[in-house]
Amino acid sequence: MRVLPAAGLRFAKMHGLGNDFVVIDGVRQALTLTPTQVQALADRHFGIGCDQVLLLEASARPQADFTYRIFNADGSEVEHCGNGARCAARFVREQGLSDRDTLCFDTLGGLIRPRLLPDGQVEVQMGVPTFTPPDIPFEAPAEALDYPLEVAGETLRVAALAIGNPHAVLQVADVDHAPVATLGPQIERHARFPRRVNAGFLQVLDRGEGRLRVYERGVGETLACGSGACAAFVAAVRWGVFDAAARLHLPGGTLELAWAGAGTPVYLTGPAVTVFEGTLSV
Repeated sequence: MRVLPAAGLRFAKMHGLGNDFVVIDGVRQALTLTPTQVQALADRHFGIGCDQVLLLEASARPQADFTYRIFNADGSEVEHCGNGARCAARFVREQGLSDRDTLCFDTLGGLIRPRLLPDGQVEVQMGVPTFTPPDIPFEAPAEALDYPLEVAGETLRVAALAIGNPHAVLQVADVDHAPVATLGPQIERHARFPRRVNAGFLQVLDRGEGRLRVYERGVGETLACGSGACAAFVAAVRWGVFDAAARLHLPGGTLELAWAGAGTPVYLTGPAVTVFEGTLSV
């Protein structure tokens, strides 16, 4: 089977707050990506280099403009990526795939709706968060605001929720000194998260502002994680330490978030930047 077009694979390198992507038009290019090929594209020494590879395809669902697929650097396909959704929306506009300001993407985590704003930012309606343990999925006898989680001989208190993909959030006193590199991978692969999990380390500054670092499933720590920011924000609202709108500062920059409460979608706003476009020859 031919995987890449004969003329080479056309792509754009993009980022949202330093969370970087290889974005591919699968509407006008016929291709199939294997995990090995994704790993090669994501390799920062021998490939293009990225946290995730994003693929836009025609959608079979009439309410969706495109199917939006996300592949982590390890080759695994995942449900959601907020920073990637903003970049995908910018890519659609810049590549002439649509001139609409508001789009609908079909993802493994459900339908999401990015909107290009006049100031160059992109707002994404990220969907309704899920807290029921089997739906996250997370092994727990009943839903709770947080749970004890045994990691490396200590008991952590984490919120567990899904916003398209699974997240664990723990509050820390100082995000600069949080043990992200050591606890992150252990939380990611904890046995109580059967599909692995993104681990967020949140420092609350006040009721409308916080700092966050995220160890992403299948990637490692990234400069920013959009769905991780949504999960941390929602957890903090449920804990009663954030109001219904807040800003989160990540290593790569700042995201704005809003949530009206249970049963309503989370809104994420931030930048999306094209770094360069190219063609990969094989």
